[in-house]
Amino acid sequence: MAHTATDRASAKAAGRGRRRAPGPPGGGAARPGRLSAAAVHHPWWFALPAVVVFGGFFLLPNLLNFWYPFTDWSAYHSEIGFAGLDNFRAVLDDGTLWRAIRVTLTYALLAAFFQNLFGLLLALLLEKDTRFNRFFRAVFFLPVLISALAVGYVFQALLNTEGAVNDLLGTSIPWLGDTTWTVVLVAVIHGWKWMGLAMLIYLAGLKGIPDEVTEAARADGAGPWRMFRSVRFPLLAPAVTFNVTTSLLGSMNTFDIVQATTAGGPAASTEVMNIYMFRVFGQGLYAQASAMSLVLFLVVIAKAIPLITGLRRREELLSNSRP
Repeated sequence: MAHTATDRASAKAAGRGRRRAPGPPGGGAARPGRLSAAAVHHPWWFALPAVVVFGGFFLLPNLLNFWYPFTDWSAYHSEIGFAGLDNFRAVLDDGTLWRAIRVTLTYALLAAFFQNLFGLLLALLLEKDTRFNRFFRAVFFLPVLISALAVGYVFQALLNTEGAVNDLLGTSIPWLGDTTWTVVLVAVIHGWKWMGLAMLIYLAGLKGIPDEVTEAARADGAGPWRMFRSVRFPLLAPAVTFNVTTSLLGSMNTFDIVQATTAGGPAASTEVMNIYMFRVFGQGLYAQASAMSLVLFLVVIAKAIPLITGLRRREELLSNSRP
């Protein structure tokens, strides 16, 4: 009993000693992982650099872009005054704007088609998780990481009348000199550059299809084509919605690939809206270029709303028709 009482007293003394262990200099207890008082009471200080960068380089320029179209800002006088709707009248009366809008929509449809076609084919070919397929997935994704300007200049050099393609074929075809087919060729280049991104989205969609569904279709005697058309492609609806929306809206805002390959030529057959704005801005007509950018913004919004609504409705119909 005496030993037991002594042991208890020793344990209490040791506990008090542990509790009274000296803390770090300054009197505060060291608690790893705990935020300082400044971080707790003023957390917005840590977000301030990001807010400044976002506000200065994104928010403010975009807000000014809604103001400049209503001014007379140009390189020909230093003062900026209010001009009302004069810039919009000037650009809408110019037939060049309507041609640029038509070229932009044509290019966007073609580029979105090729990007999704190439991406879906690659996803189907590289679907199995083998070492060979993993390697080539990385290879086909590499163009996404390369600058679009660099891609454009490389293809411009390859497709030149004295480029590598004509040397290989022994011809002198002006690949980028036809007013009808050049826009198609540049759209193919755009689709090639971004097909790796579409491939990854479609691969994720294919991996998400339950094995029970495909096994049931095989048990019903479905072949590869019927399996894809009736089972797998309908189940890819969310991936299709994402890829079609992003590729179409992204290609409507294209500039770099077109600028590097054709600079809007030949005969303005590839002069999309951003190339046209760049040319007008280079002439010192800053307010008119801003008005064109606002027109392009409205065109994109007008196309995006029905596109997203239609694709979402398609998803709902396909999901409701599933057993």
